[in-house]
Amino acid sequence: MEEYYLVCEDSLEGIFTGIYDAYLKKKPHEQIHICLGEDENYRLFASYETCLPDEKKAASVARTVIKQFGEEAYLAICRALASEQPDKGEAVYKAVAAGLSMRDKRDLMGNLSNPYIHRVFELARFTANEAHYHVEFLRFKELENGILYAVIGPKNNVITFITPHFADRLPLENFVIHDEIRGIFAMHPARGEWYLVSGKEGMQQAEHTFSEGEKKYSELFSSFFHTIAIKERNNYGLQRNMLPLRYRRYMTEFQGKQQYIN
Repeated sequence: MEEYYLVCEDSLEGIFTGIYDAYLKKKPHEQIHICLGEDENYRLFASYETCLPDEKKAASVARTVIKQFGEEAYLAICRALASEQPDKGEAVYKAVAAGLSMRDKRDLMGNLSNPYIHRVFELARFTANEAHYHVEFLRFKELENGILYAVIGPKNNVITFITPHFADRLPLENFVIHDEIRGIFAMHPARGEWYLVSGKEGMQQAEHTFSEGEKKYSELFSSFFHTIAIKERNNYGLQRNMLPLRYRRYMTEFQGKQQYIN
């Protein structure tokens, strides 16, 4: 039995295009697989096909998912596709295929006995948890031009999930959130809609030096944070559980304190 592998771009649009093309083949779903990027080890008796992202195809799949499964399931799928895990495309494709054959399609994410749906649930939960952490731990700094600037380094691509939170709470501020792992910038102009830029264009817009006031208050805040600690009550194990080490290199109160981020 010949296997078909659709090689897709690692993006929501790319994977949704792959799902659309998978249905066009009119083959059993067990024979079709979605992979991200080129497979390092090509399989015997398998056909590989590159799927270029197509906006219309992706929009068609998105409409079907929302109509059949509801907006909550669609959001869970979007979160799963923001994961860094390489099996996310395959998991989402097989989960959608399984959901379309269910009697109660609105209960897609409740059918955790299906291994693919369960995997989508796991990926979505991990991404949602990381987005929640960044909402809590993200620190803005003021640049000389008055723009608020924050740097993050998430495992998953969560910038589109956290930016609306700050856009809602800081509508009158110009701010930038920079995902340094992926080279993505979320730009929010005061009283405007936020948008994403990437690569060199984003770097040019993010060239910065911090204001003198920011440097002063950052130092004061860091000093205050460490001064109020009660040495006899230090509990580094609990601290690491509540605030994982990988977030601290981006937090004002831990900068310059290497013992806290190693």
